[in-house]
Amino acid sequence: MAYGLMNNTILKADYSSCSSVNIPAEDVIIPLTIFDKAAFDLHVAVLYAFKPPMPSNEVLKEALSKVLVYYPHLAGRFITDDLGRTCIILNNAGVAITETYIPATLAEQLPFINPSRDVSHLVPPVEEVEELFQIQLNRYACGGLVIGETSHHRVADGQSMSSFFVAWARMVRGLDLQSLPYHDRLAVCQPRDPPTIEFDHPSIEFKKSRTVNSDTTAVFSAIETLIINYSTEFIHNLEAKVHGEISNPHQRYSTFECLLSHTWKKVTQARGLDPEESTQVRVAMNGRERIKPSVPMEYFGNLVLWAYPTLKVKEVLQESHAYVSKVIHDEVIRVDSRYFESFIDFGAGILQDVDDLESTATEFGNTLCPNLEVDSYSEDGGVDVVISLLPEHVPLFRQISHSMDD
Repeated sequence: MAYGLMNNTILKADYSSCSSVNIPAEDVIIPLTIFDKAAFDLHVAVLYAFKPPMPSNEVLKEALSKVLVYYPHLAGRFITDDLGRTCIILNNAGVAITETYIPATLAEQLPFINPSRDVSHLVPPVEEVEELFQIQLNRYACGGLVIGETSHHRVADGQSMSSFFVAWARMVRGLDLQSLPYHDRLAVCQPRDPPTIEFDHPSIEFKKSRTVNSDTTAVFSAIETLIINYSTEFIHNLEAKVHGEISNPHQRYSTFECLLSHTWKKVTQARGLDPEESTQVRVAMNGRERIKPSVPMEYFGNLVLWAYPTLKVKEVLQESHAYVSKVIHDEVIRVDSRYFESFIDFGAGILQDVDDLESTATEFGNTLCPNLEVDSYSEDGGVDVVISLLPEHVPLFRQISHSMDD
């Protein structure tokens, strides 16, 4: 689909629009926290589609310049300080804005239900980008709008960016912000006295840096991504099956744990893996809720760690749904406040420089064999599961994806 480029510009926070906000001191330097360093070292791209009518681009940009006052990190840049640490400088260098016109109706393009579809023209480029946040306003002939955005994950996690977009939307509507972001990264990452490292964080959250060879990259480029919907009825039946297999009537597993156990089983079966091979799923854990005392949900930055339930292939396939759900549950509850505090101590007390390590949150994702990821909940109470597989594994997975046979 051909499209016309209308404008490229840099938009800065408009501090004159809000006298009640303290303007950051010139060129304040914010070191990355250990949670930032454990996050993806890349720009994450997201599309938001809006049917007409929509406010004009000028209204959207004006609101963005105002909301950036409250989120100065997004208008900053990465630098290296005198200690060799990667930091964010709050210099209001601005965010990149691209405006395009697409001579088609949005109805002709929606829904973007196939993640394998090429929509790269709707988002700004992410290679060799100095801006930490980019917006592309794709205006359609019907008046509809697709906003493509990229934000560097080491600046903020998904919870933070969701709060930012809610704030931007309220600003567009002329509404006050319901809550202000919390920016005190030092307070959130304050180590215990004395620091106590209780877990093997250098091996769990980090690994030695390595270069990915071209053959591996070729494998990742060949994968096929699909969305599988599990209805509310299916989920209710699955939960009944799981809890019917439990001898302890007081033990309950969450919907997520039940569905993840099922999907893990079916993906493993479809891949035809060696029975003695280990297979793993990764579950993101929001530290805002787990750290005691709790951190405000408005905290802007990264505050996520992961649980890594791991089993041998033969266990995933031969054991019951309840058994696999228990393994997931036990690993999830293990990543508690004590675990987060140990990770903070690790970052502050022992490892001053992690430049020779890379995060285990690899930029290639976590859905290629033998791993998978469960993502989004749909509006009707069902769940959409996003899965990436090698093409030869897709037909069998589609065939067995809704079978509850162990």
